[in-house]
Amino acid sequence: MQFGILGTAGIGIESVIPAIQASDHTAAAIASRDEARASAVADEVGIPTAYGSYEALLADDSLDAVYIPLPNSLHADWVRAAADHGLHVLCEKPLTASADETAAVFDYCEDAGVTLMEGFMYRFHPRTERAAELVASELGEVVSVTSNFSFRLPDGAENIRIEPDLAGGSVMDVGCYAISAARLFLGTPDRVYATTTDTRDCGVDTRMSGVLEYDSGATASVESSFDTPETQYYRVQTTDGWLEAKTAFNIEPTASAELTYATDGRVVTETFDPIDNYRSEVEAFARAVETGEMPRIDREESVDLMRTIDAVYESADSGRTVDLN
Repeated sequence: MQFGILGTAGIGIESVIPAIQASDHTAAAIASRDEARASAVADEVGIPTAYGSYEALLADDSLDAVYIPLPNSLHADWVRAAADHGLHVLCEKPLTASADETAAVFDYCEDAGVTLMEGFMYRFHPRTERAAELVASELGEVVSVTSNFSFRLPDGAENIRIEPDLAGGSVMDVGCYAISAARLFLGTPDRVYATTTDTRDCGVDTRMSGVLEYDSGATASVESSFDTPETQYYRVQTTDGWLEAKTAFNIEPTASAELTYATDGRVVTETFDPIDNYRSEVEAFARAVETGEMPRIDREESVDLMRTIDAVYESADSGRTVDLN
């Protein structure tokens, strides 16, 4: 499969382009609004073709799909533009800035006959797959989940993560991972209560703390922040034990990963060999395109995740619990 890369964001340069190049697929073209920038990156990472506009790349008939790492607020428009050219789309998380918009872009891609998948790379790591399997089939009923993804953004930094016009914020950048993990083990919550704080007076949340409530009695505590040292983990408590993963989301391709769980007094730690979960993500997306099967992260997953995020923001704004039903 021939991929075009819309934009020169760091995640593409450092993670996704190398993942495509390590697979059986090809990063064939890259575009930037600055042609010199596109050419420089193309030379740096070994991409044969560079374009000075996103429109020019989309018009390249040799391409099969695009990867979109643009700012959050631009995702929906460029997903639609790619679909207009018959290109399949792997788009960075969060797919759009609201559940309604997420549903709308899936409708658009379905009408255009192209595959759309949101890029949550951690979902394609064998440790995540094993954790989901253990909770579903070997541990008891889930009582609670705790999930956190935080890091310190340098003070005074000019960064798209804190730009309100670009749909920035800690929830949209890293909190979505914490919420995604909670939903992996418990599904879509029935109620959400959350608080957010703008510690930098930048117009977006820089901290979030939320509780997802379920009619079963289970709860999930989710947190994100731009103001604390890097923390990324999830822990699942069950009626007969627990499961925990540290460095849970952004796992380096050269690093091994551990998953520890306990059941009936027995504690087990499983170790997973280094793997590039971005490559696994790319390959899973390509298989879905080639076979016509539903991607692992499908419409329902992406829409319900954004429904939960919408509820987090609504609750934080209103100071009240939001009922998702």
